[in-house]
Amino acid sequence: MGRVFESVLNHKRAVVAIYAVALALCALLSQTVSVNYNLLDYLPDASPSTVAVRVLNNEYSGGYPNARVMASNISLPEAAALKKRLEAVNGVTSVMWLDDAVSLDVPLGTLDPKTVETYYKDECALYTVTIEEGKEIDALNQIRTLIGEDGAVEGAAVDSAVVEESTGPEIMRMMLLVVPLCFLILALTTTSWFEPVLFMITIGVAIALNRGTNALLGEISFVSNAAASILQLAVSMDYAIFLLNRFAECRRQEPDVRAAMLEAMKKSAVPVIAAACTATIGFAALLSMRFRIGADMGAVMTKALILSLITVFTLLPVLTLYTYKLIERTEHRPLVPSFDRFAHLVVQLRIPVMIIFLLLVVPSYLARDNNSYYYGTAHIFKDESSQVVRDRDAIEGIFGKSNVLALMVPRGDLGKEAALSQELGQLPEVTSIISYVDSVGAEVPMEFLDEGTLSQLVSGNYSRLVLTVSTDSEGDEAFDLVQRIRGLAQKYYGDDYHLAGNSVSTYDLKDVITADSMRVDAVAIGSIFLTLLISLRSSLLPVVLVLSIETAIWLNLSVPYLVGSPMFYISYIIISSIQLGATVDYAILQTDRYLEERKTLDRREAVLKAVQTTTLPILTSAAILTLGGAVLGVLSSHGVISELGHLVARGTILSTLMVLFVLPALLYVLDPVIRRTTRGLYLANSRKGRSQYA
Repeated sequence: MGRVFESVLNHKRAVVAIYAVALALCALLSQTVSVNYNLLDYLPDASPSTVAVRVLNNEYSGGYPNARVMASNISLPEAAALKKRLEAVNGVTSVMWLDDAVSLDVPLGTLDPKTVETYYKDECALYTVTIEEGKEIDALNQIRTLIGEDGAVEGAAVDSAVVEESTGPEIMRMMLLVVPLCFLILALTTTSWFEPVLFMITIGVAIALNRGTNALLGEISFVSNAAASILQLAVSMDYAIFLLNRFAECRRQEPDVRAAMLEAMKKSAVPVIAAACTATIGFAALLSMRFRIGADMGAVMTKALILSLITVFTLLPVLTLYTYKLIERTEHRPLVPSFDRFAHLVVQLRIPVMIIFLLLVVPSYLARDNNSYYYGTAHIFKDESSQVVRDRDAIEGIFGKSNVLALMVPRGDLGKEAALSQELGQLPEVTSIISYVDSVGAEVPMEFLDEGTLSQLVSGNYSRLVLTVSTDSEGDEAFDLVQRIRGLAQKYYGDDYHLAGNSVSTYDLKDVITADSMRVDAVAIGSIFLTLLISLRSSLLPVVLVLSIETAIWLNLSVPYLVGSPMFYISYIIISSIQLGATVDYAILQTDRYLEERKTLDRREAVLKAVQTTTLPILTSAAILTLGGAVLGVLSSHGVISELGHLVARGTILSTLMVLFVLPALLYVLDPVIRRTTRGLYLANSRKGRSQYA
């Protein structure tokens, strides 16, 4: 490692040139990165709902419905004419309305009121529309023009369009707020006005490289696109802070700047690399998720932290050597007081802190496991003033909750299809069925129909039944209905059927990500434990560090349970890896310093010294991570990203409290056991006044 560091310092111009070329290339590549805004696209390819959508798209030109469009103050003939104009909108592949379910040639009063009121009620017409993926924004703009200000649109296509339109501006607003605030935090916690500039340049370069190299992944999710830059800035900033703090210490003992930097790189390599490894492992654990949006974020953030680590140990030392005189000229007295009194307080409170910690471990774990969750996209927009929520409430206020399912069964046996349709129609949640046997009649031969009518109902291999149901797209009622519909389809066709729709995809999503949870936790905890075992050469310390941060995670995830607020399950899974990976390095830094001081000091003095010297860098890093999470939470309009931000901010605060108060108490109390379970350490014996090998 020392030779690599020497090579970096010996080729400063080459390092700067390489980064300049890489930045230019990544600036071009970042413009080519494709972003996916649909959560359900990340379901496993083999899940039943994904297979059903694939079959539906292959068999039918229209796909399955993803929007509901309501026109107000409209007569029945006007509604029929509007349907034709909606069908002509670029990007709209199909429109279903009342005339697809019943004949409008007969008096309206003779028709089934339940069916009629599914599509036409109180002089309002409700259309079920399918919008082609990738064309949502333009299509919805045209639709809104057709239905006027009194109309409303809601559904998965609307959600995707809103996220796509809002993500870019929101990312810009977040960065414009985060960067100056981070600079302010760094200015307050460092002793040179220029050091924050070096920090921001270094991590800024790493962020630019990561955004450009995302092109190598082909496509990234909107979650990764919105959160990755802020998380990278917040998580990896402490690598740069740790290195320059060491450099400042080495400069006080070594007058030669290059030698001081080389020594700083060597001394900070182990704790910084260990911290980077644990953070990287935390995100890499997401790669094990079958729900591929987690794997997507894992890939983006793993790459981000590796690039940050490389940048910190190559670009930052070179820039520091070029500008060290400016650093020295802009030095100022510490703006933050020393933490001597704080360290003594931590040691004095060790017993009550230990008691509180032990009392919280089990309840926080149990509370975490009793949360209620959202699994899909039905609740991603919560702002009551947003047009998405206003439109959804307007439609549900007249027509109630509703979503559409498409059931495909083998074509040919019209009698069996009619029997299935009859049983489906008896389900209380089913308000309308559009199918060949319902719209045309089982007694009418298919060859008598025109191709346009036939193609919407029957394909080369399947007959399609389009069910409108009066449930939300997720929840116990919706999931129970999916099970009953699948049960009826299986009764008549065995496994030779396909059911598609948002409720079905969300039902499968629930199964997939619930199974992902234990896998991700096991991979993250196991991998980080192994990393700590190797780096600390102790069988006990990894347990202490992981338990401390895991308890902070459990406390974080118990808050939604205590306040009675459901949370998004994808946030629940992701935050466990983020918080563990991003904040365990605080524990590593303090423990590493404790072991270093313990070689010459007794355990009380070693704990005091460790808290005194590590509190400032820990608080600096934690403040930036908390700030990044808070900005995500406040500025993002997307429920998943906003909730993830709030969890990151709250989790960082809890982890920091755990490291600054609980970990020192654990190190003090467990010191005798640590000495016996840590190999190759020369520790001071506080009782006999001499040193011995552990």
